Amino acid sequence: MQNAKEFAKRNHTTLSQIIEDYLASLTAKVDAEKEEITPVVKSLSGILNLPDDFDYKTERRNYLHKKYK
Repeated sequence: MQNAKEFAKRNHTTLSQIIEDYLASLTAKVDAEKEEITPVVKSLSGILNLPDDFDYKTERRNYLHKKYK
């Protein structure tokens, strides 16, 4: 608890404000997840046919590795 108080003091704020901001960011994430998919995005859904074993994480990593090599 003391570390949190010192952190708040160094950042010129209060623990209450830090907690309030944190909770606001959590609820903002939940609200963002509830947003409706726009018609344009719906029309693009399913447009790509990828193999069942396609691993987008590996592909992205390979792409970024190549890009920044």
